[in-house]
Amino acid sequence: MSDSVLAAIIAGTATLSASLLQLRSALLREATRGQSAARRKGKLQLILMLVVVGASAVSGFALSQWLNSGERVAQRTMQQELQARVAEISRTASQLELTRASARAEIESAVLRQIGSDGVIVTATVAACRPALSLSGAAPSGTAAEATAAAGRTCTEAEASQVTLCATIPGIAKITEVELFSRPAESDLPWSANRFLPGQESGQARFADKYSDGAVEAGTRQVCQGFAHWSTDHARLVRMIVRYSL
Repeated sequence: MSDSVLAAIIAGTATLSASLLQLRSALLREATRGQSAARRKGKLQLILMLVVVGASAVSGFALSQWLNSGERVAQRTMQQELQARVAEISRTASQLELTRASARAEIESAVLRQIGSDGVIVTATVAACRPALSLSGAAPSGTAAEATAAAGRTCTEAEASQVTLCATIPGIAKITEVELFSRPAESDLPWSANRFLPGQESGQARFADKYSDGAVEAGTRQVCQGFAHWSTDHARLVRMIVRYSL
């Protein structure tokens, strides 16, 4: 029970108690006086007491309702302010999340564009080709004759060591350039001096005539280029640079 309602009840109870005491006193006085005069005066006092009691009850009830209505108005106002603040916080959080997602997407796009401009680089090492021994007239395995026979043979392109270079790029990217390089493993020459064209043969090595562009999976796709090396003298380093735009 709120303080305002309790105060109204206490005030009404006090007024009612006082009125009842006065009514009792009036009744006692009426008994000691004459019947006729006392009866008229007692009735008047009784009516007056009943009016006072009724007015006290009505005023107490009205006071409690007025105090309660004020509390309800204040509570409703506070609730509306709280709901407005919660809605404002929710809007601010949504806007912040949208801004953060937009900024992150913009940063990711900028990074991918820079990578596409610089190029995705893939390198590999291809071992020297090891020719297969001819079965006709071959010496038993592990003998010096076998080693001599193997050393004297060369690989054909059909026996070449194969490798496939694959670069991963965004699925929506547009390929602008694919650069191919190859040099002997022991060479210190810069890559720019060892650039290959697709299908070009040099030093018993060749890149495939064209690259393959894979299907999009999980937002990315692969660009692959084959390379064949059939020299028995040395290994080779190969390099592919894929540039793209978004």
